[in-house]
Amino acid sequence: MKRLILSLFLILGVIFNSPNISFADGGILLDCDKSPAFTKRLNTSLKKLETRLKKYEANTPPALAIQEQIVQTKNRFTRYADSSLMCGVDGLPHIVADGDWAHSTEFILPGIIFLYTTGWIGWSGRKYLQTASLSKNPTEKEIIIDVPVALNIMLSSYLWPRSAWDEFISGEFVVED
Repeated sequence: MKRLILSLFLILGVIFNSPNISFADGGILLDCDKSPAFTKRLNTSLKKLETRLKKYEANTPPALAIQEQIVQTKNRFTRYADSSLMCGVDGLPHIVADGDWAHSTEFILPGIIFLYTTGWIGWSGRKYLQTASLSKNPTEKEIIIDVPVALNIMLSSYLWPRSAWDEFISGEFVVED
């Protein structure tokens, strides 16, 4: 009887606690090229730059710099409009991480790069501390960083996933109790 009640409770818990699937396409976010707020933001940015441009004579260095900013602004907004990015009511592009593979390029590649970089920094720091602990005065090496040693470790740690795997397999990664 207890098993039946427990299994019934678990089944009801799974049914009522399952998340509802929702996609960004049907919500507040719109494609950037169709978003009125995005178009308004573009026009406002261009208007501000053109107002500043009127204060300077043509072909002067400030005028040329502002004209270059206008071109860069138009190019930036064109790239956003041509991409699959979704814009909110603020007119800014938003990253959509809803599981739809159409938006995977917005978070998968940057996420992998972030994880690799943070792992590289952590691995380099770990190796430096291990190296410093073998010196005559390890506390001083932790406070005053030996830059040539640290740079050498950083440059040799770019393949940190391989090194971590090798240490994990050999048992050196985790110190025993």
